[in-house]
This record gives sequence, structure tokens and C-alpha cells, in this order.
Amino acid sequence: MKVEDPDERFFNREISWLKFNRRVLEEAANKSHPVLERLRFLSISANNLDEFYMVRYAGLREQARAGITKRSRDGLTPAQQISEIEIAAGRLMKDQQSQLTKLKRSLKTKGIELSSVEDLSKSDISWLENQFELHIFPLLTPLAVDPSHPFPFLPNLGFALAVDMRSEKGDRLTALVPLPVNTPRFLRLPGKPKEAARHITLEDVIGLFLGKLFPGYEENGRCCFRIIRDSDLEIEEEAEDLIREFEILLKQRRRGRVVRIMMTQGAPRALKNTILQGLSAEPTDVVMLSGMLGLSQLSELISKERSDLLFPNYEPRYPERIREHGGDCFAAIAEKDILVHHPYESFDVVVEFLRQAAKDPDVVTIKQTLYRTTQDSPIISALIEAAENGKNVTALVEIKARFDEETNLRLARDLERAGVQVVYG
Repeated sequence: MKVEDPDERFFNREISWLKFNRRVLEEAANKSHPVLERLRFLSISANNLDEFYMVRYAGLREQARAGITKRSRDGLTPAQQISEIEIAAGRLMKDQQSQLTKLKRSLKTKGIELSSVEDLSKSDISWLENQFELHIFPLLTPLAVDPSHPFPFLPNLGFALAVDMRSEKGDRLTALVPLPVNTPRFLRLPGKPKEAARHITLEDVIGLFLGKLFPGYEENGRCCFRIIRDSDLEIEEEAEDLIREFEILLKQRRRGRVVRIMMTQGAPRALKNTILQGLSAEPTDVVMLSGMLGLSQLSELISKERSDLLFPNYEPRYPERIREHGGDCFAAIAEKDILVHHPYESFDVVVEFLRQAAKDPDVVTIKQTLYRTTQDSPIISALIEAAENGKNVTALVEIKARFDEETNLRLARDLERAGVQVVYG
């Protein structure tokens, strides 16, 4: 039997994933979709690419550094896969920026604008100055970078403005201004109700008022950059204390090795070198982008106020038989088994089923599997209520749900405090 060439028999997993993400981006170009939904697809494709770099790409980089030359099933070494990824991801990022440019035009026709500093009027600048002094300036911490001031730590997906300044006496100053986390990326400019909703990025506002951060200095050059760190977790399944192992690895992930630095085109060479040296990064880690960084945050512009620019709300069906029994899930099930098909049928019925079980005196045991959930999950609340009502509650919590590990661990602790027997998967 003849064995086919591996290059022809198999698709490369990483390149295939990038092609999938390109199909996500293509939805942003679909003019049959409402424009804010197209913006959402662009944001999703950018977020997907961030996670790809954090895990899959980072893993290949580690293999290449370790000198591993074993070929994948499609016949490529880790170094060859990295080379292919660089080309495909580079094209994808270029197309994301191109799509954003087109979407800006479409959004403008619908009354939503992404403004630049050049678009601002004197009254806009005056309003922004007041907003900067009251709400932004207190959150900023300018940090000098020199032999006596080491390069500060920037977290994964950290965003910063790097500046080269000169004082009136001729003294040079290199500094960073990290953008505050958990702060909106876009500021909405004032305007009349029927006028266009205009927005400007936080980094543009900070750049506009650099003089207030560095009094007595003039700007020589600046650039924005955003870092992506290795966030893959390698778990020792036979660890003596799996939860403790996870907690340690989650702390280490915050300081993972830098695998990508997204930097604005035209960054001064001196600033670029300072950033590379400070982050212990390699020149190949840098991607110069002509356009906006952090496109995943464009989702902030998707407002429910403009429902005309969104997909129509989908109303899932609520099982009719449960309605016929006055909302009594147990009575409806006693009549006949019920299969609930999501998302076509409402998940609310599952929540109500658990809530009813938590209060029903005839229910003695509840067993539940949890993979991904939210901090304010009604499922968690129902399980806690059941445990507090004296029922035997067991929850299997998946702690390896990527990028939700911390949330799941925190919720598992809450369940344990309420008396739930937690099993970790």
C-alpha cells in the first residue's frame, strides 16, 4: 500500500485555524448583516487572534526555542509552522485594518463616527480637557525608563503609550504611560441627540494632553504598543494538589513570556529598542501596524441603543407543557419526559428547574456539571440555595476551561463555602 506524502494528506492545524478566523472576518464584510453586527465580527476575529497567539503560537515558539525539529502530521517542523503563521497572520491583520476602514465609512452613514485628533473642534478639545483632568489624569501613572528606573511590568494584553521627551534644558526623558485597565477604550464626544455619535480612543486623548503629564517637556516622538504574553497552562495531571497547582500557574501566566508586541507604524527606532530591551523581547516579536491596535475592544461601540443596526432579538420558545402546568417543571416531566433544545428553547427553563429543585422538600440530591459560567450565574445561586436548604449537592467544576480558570476556581470556592461538594475535572 502506497503511503501518501504527509503534506498532501493533512492540513496544518494552526494554518487551518487561521483560515477559520478569516471566515469570521469575512462575516464583517457581509453587507447583508447590520453594520454593528459586522463590527462585532471584526472584534471577535481580533479577540480570536489574540488567543491564538497566547496559546497555539506561544507553544510553537517554545518548541522552536527548545530546538525541537519533530514534524507535525502535515510534515512541518515548529520553525516552519511559525514561518507559515507569520505570513498568514500578517495578511489577516492587514485585512482586519482594511475592513475597519470600510466599516468606519459605513458607520458614519448610520450616525456613528470614530474621530481622530484632526477631526476635533476647539469646543471638543475644551470638553476633552475637562474630562481628562477629572476622569483620566487621576488614573494615569507616567513612568520614566532609565538606568535608575527599570522598565515596568505590563500585564498580558497591556496597552501603553511610549514617549520620547526633551526638557527646556535639553534633558532627554523616555517614559511610558500604561493605559488603565477596566477603563472604557472609547470616549463619546458631546453632541445634540440627533447628531452623529462621535467617539475617540483613550490613547488619542492621552496623547493630546501629554503636556499635562510631563510639564516642562516637549515631545520628540511617541508610539503605542500592546503586548501579548504566553498564556498556555501545562498542568501536571498527577499533581498532589491540583487546585494549588492551578493557582500557581495562573499567577505565572500573568508574567508569561512576551510572544507578540503590536506597535503603531512609524515608531521611533530609539523607543522601539527601549521597549524590546525592557520586555526582553526579540525583534521578530514586533508587528508594526498601520491603524488601530486592540481591535477586540471595538465591541464597546456596539450599543443596544441602536437596535436598528443589530440583528433582531431572537425570542427562544419556552416549553408549552410547563406553561400548561403553571410553571411546575416536575409536574410537566411527570406527565412525559421533556427534551429542551438550546438555543431554540429558552435556557430559563433549566434555571427554573434547578430553582424549583432547590426548594422542593422531596428533592434530596442535586448533581451538576459546570464548564463555563459567569460570576452572577443563576445556576450557581440555585446550587448554593439548595445546599443551604440542607440538600446533598455535588458539582463537577471544569477548571481547565481556557481563560475561565480563575472564574471557575472562584465560583468553586463560593460553592464549597455554602456546603456544596465540589469535584474538580
